[in-house]
Amino acid sequence: MALPVQPTPLQASTPLPAPAPAGETAAPEFNETSGFFRHLHTPRVAFGQDFTLKQVVFVLFFVFCLTPWASPPIALALGLLLAQTIGNPFTTQTKQATAKLLQFSVIGLGFGMNAHAAVQAGKEGILFTVVSIFGTLLLGLVVGRWLGLGKHVVHLISCGTAICGGSAIAAIGPVLRAKDEEMSVALGTVFVLNAVALFAFPPIGHALAMTQNQFGLWCAIAIHDTSSVVGAAAAYGNQALEVATTVKLARALWIIPISIGTAMLFKQKGVKVKIPYFIFGFIAAMLVNTFIPAAKPLGPVMVNLAKIGLTVTLFFIGAGLSAKVVRSVGIKPYVLGILLWVVISTGSLYVILHTV
Repeated sequence: MALPVQPTPLQASTPLPAPAPAGETAAPEFNETSGFFRHLHTPRVAFGQDFTLKQVVFVLFFVFCLTPWASPPIALALGLLLAQTIGNPFTTQTKQATAKLLQFSVIGLGFGMNAHAAVQAGKEGILFTVVSIFGTLLLGLVVGRWLGLGKHVVHLISCGTAICGGSAIAAIGPVLRAKDEEMSVALGTVFVLNAVALFAFPPIGHALAMTQNQFGLWCAIAIHDTSSVVGAAAAYGNQALEVATTVKLARALWIIPISIGTAMLFKQKGVKVKIPYFIFGFIAAMLVNTFIPAAKPLGPVMVNLAKIGLTVTLFFIGAGLSAKVVRSVGIKPYVLGILLWVVISTGSLYVILHTV
């Protein structure tokens, strides 16, 4: 007589699926390891290299972003589509590359700008910059207390809205000694609103018949991240791009005094202030383009490469904005971010339309 087989620990702890009723066929379990998703994740070999179809789709989207048919909004949309469906198979690599690629792209844009025009744009934007930064920080403090959010999260979202989005949050976070989850909430909030702004601002600008100068200034003040500012302005026109980039980078320099003020306000000792050195690279490129005639032929090449780099940057950002990231933020941080964004967007728009 055969002896009964003792279940292994795994078998004993894993419940079997319930049998299907008589006359019916059990429905197959649907998850990411079955059907279509299983084919996307199944390793394959070609030319001695392992790959998955998921990685092939990502690479095809990436290559498209290098072509003239891609634009910043399209690249962001492709990244978002990837993130919401099959996911980003190179999350670590794209996260590491995004910041550096954006910095090199901004420096490259400097080779297409004139220093005299940039100074004039900076003069026009300085008052808007000062008022909007401190107004946003103060409003964020009031609304954040009303919503019952933690001080660190409130300050990070407010700084991201007031200065330059993810770059400001990345710089202010270590000064606050913010926790990883606090950083994630702030970054998630800002990145979602950035995506909305990139698509929404150009149609609004055209509907209101804004000039290139007006639209560039509005983008620099009302859109969080430098990548989305440059993307939206580039879609509107070259002059708007020049104004927006100059004013936004001048605004980004406020990371330094705001970081020092944060350390004093939150009584943090022994912290290092992160200086956005790439801005000085942008200024150097602009000076070379303005005052060194021999470098003029280099300008169009560098600007074209910079625009491609920006397009790829936005594809990477979109690919990292999964539904999980969006849901993990929670409703209150979005409420804070949206209120701040609406106030600064509508307020600056009204002033620009009536004064510039």
